[in-house]
Amino acid sequence: MRITYDAKYDTLYLKIAEAEKVLCKEVDEEITFDMDARGRLVGIEILSASEHVDLKQMLPVEIVRETTN
Repeated sequence: MRITYDAKYDTLYLKIAEAEKVLCKEVDEEITFDMDARGRLVGIEILSASEHVDLKQMLPVEIVRETTN
């Protein structure tokens, strides 16, 4: 699993598995499930993540800051 957080847009993405194509299923306005062709969950996108998840209490993860030039 890979967890990415974009602080600028307060967006959290949990990548559970690889998939060539995904179907996005909106759970509510700020949470979307990505499903593969077989209907298996492969990712979760959470907008306004700090309102839904206690980011400080998440499992220890390595935070990689990507810069754009």
